[in-house]
Amino acid sequence: MFSDNKKGKDSGASDFSRNQNKISEGTKIVGDIISEGGFRVEGTIEGTFKTTGKVVVGKSGFIQGTLECSDADFEGKFSGNLLVSGTLSLKPTAVIDGEVTTGKLAVEPGATFNASCSMKGGVKSLSKSDGQKQQGKSA
Repeated sequence: MFSDNKKGKDSGASDFSRNQNKISEGTKIVGDIISEGGFRVEGTIEGTFKTTGKVVVGKSGFIQGTLECSDADFEGKFSGNLLVSGTLSLKPTAVIDGEVTTGKLAVEPGATFNASCSMKGGVKSLSKSDGQKQQGKSA
């Protein structure tokens, strides 16, 4: 009776750990990464990194290249093309350089954000409707 409950809890925990990945400090990966799970990055990644999960970049973490993910929290560094469908959160130690496309952006005081940024959704549709209005007025 108790063993059945314990198995149910353990299987849920193992599902969680199977979908979480960690790249430790001192590890450097050069190439492409494609995953469905979340990541914690304390090391270095150079290349294209795509995941449907959340990416957390720790203070010692550095990603150079292209990152596509659902949500991202940065304490470390990024350089390149950053595509976040959900929320991009920048902690005070974060350093972001490049091009950013995100749904939502949260920047804490102290973060360095040297990037061109576009917000998905409302901003793009607003730009399209403004362009149509301007064309209509000039015609």
